[in-house]
Amino acid sequence: MTLRLSRAFLPTLKETPAEAQIASHRLMLRAGLIRQTSAGIYAWLPAGLRVLRRVEQIVREEQDRAGAQEILMPTIQPAELWRESGRYDDYGKEMLRIRDRHEREMLFGPTNEEMVTDIFKQFAKSYRDLPRNLYHIQWKFRDEVRPRFGVMRGREFLMKDAYSFDLTKEGAQHSYRQMFLAYLRTFARMGLKAIPMRADTGPIGGNLSHEFIILAETGESQVFVSRDLLERDVLAEAPDYDSDLTAQVDFWTSHYAATEEMHDEAAWAALSEDKRVSARGIEVGHIFYFGTKYSAAMGMAVTGPDGQPVIPEMGSYGIGVSRLVGALIEANHDEAGIKWPDAVAPWAAAILNLRPGDGPTDALCETLYARLGSEGAVYDDRPVRAGEKFADADLMGFPWQAIIGPRGAAAGRVELKRRMTGEREEVSLEDAITRIKGG
Repeated sequence: MTLRLSRAFLPTLKETPAEAQIASHRLMLRAGLIRQTSAGIYAWLPAGLRVLRRVEQIVREEQDRAGAQEILMPTIQPAELWRESGRYDDYGKEMLRIRDRHEREMLFGPTNEEMVTDIFKQFAKSYRDLPRNLYHIQWKFRDEVRPRFGVMRGREFLMKDAYSFDLTKEGAQHSYRQMFLAYLRTFARMGLKAIPMRADTGPIGGNLSHEFIILAETGESQVFVSRDLLERDVLAEAPDYDSDLTAQVDFWTSHYAATEEMHDEAAWAALSEDKRVSARGIEVGHIFYFGTKYSAAMGMAVTGPDGQPVIPEMGSYGIGVSRLVGALIEANHDEAGIKWPDAVAPWAAAILNLRPGDGPTDALCETLYARLGSEGAVYDDRPVRAGEKFADADLMGFPWQAIIGPRGAAAGRVELKRRMTGEREEVSLEDAITRIKGG
């Protein structure tokens, strides 16, 4: 596959669409990442899909690392499963209810607690079958009354949801801590500082829950955080998921972090002023421990070590994969466009040919493109003004811009621009390749 912009399907827009109210929605439309097909539902175009897949892969790798096992459950679920748990009538109009040709009641799944419990109870018969943590990455649908903010609050969205099954409450809390740390690593790998905050459990249920919030000026809610949490280097720590994780999690839960809804003015006032950080935040993940809420309601039990039946303890753990793409942009943009972190960028670099048709310039661009490969770079070979190329490269947010014109080509030099910082430097071809490939 080659990706030359003269042939690519990357339909950028010069004007901001009227319906786009926040930065991520505006930039995703303008940069050609998505197009709306109906209210709250979007088609993902090539560049947007590449980002979505990179985010999805980081999520997958950290789930696997923490011991979860991937499955894939269907989008359409039978209503009777939700009647077993008692949630079918309680969930409200956000659930899309449908009937098939045989008049069987079905629904487009907004979440999967019922289905995964039904699947797992057919397998789990003994305490030896526990613990297990199963996850999938699948499209969900919630019929929001007012879908807005693009992929940040759409009706159809890609979600990673995991479900743990344990024999005891202590085991379930260990699984909860495993996911807690996996989430910290997941977001840190994307260049995001996600802060876990104690949260309301909502319609999922249970009595222990944390939201993971990233700080962004355009965040949807006010949050209050101890500076100690912002200074913690998550990736410097490699959690041993099979050991006691309490101490690692305790650091995060013992320092102040709250959304507006959970904010405690007295506890906040007790912090020294230099430790208080008040900012805007965006939710990117949510984890729950809810005990036997679903396993008991759906008749799940295993034989314990003493031969007596035991109802497994459960938790669920969600990450909005498609929502994360919007959140990444909210946290990484300027007036000119997106500033992708290396780990999630659709391509590492854009090669900007400032004089198509000039022999040495064309030759150096082609050499760099061949050396980086189509997975590493796009080649802007379009016969348009240099200013348009610079504007589009900034808008689409490639981490590196390799700028080549007749003067540089004659000397075998490439001007490299780092999108995140704006720094520019003229380097040799080999240095350009090394830097772009190294991130």
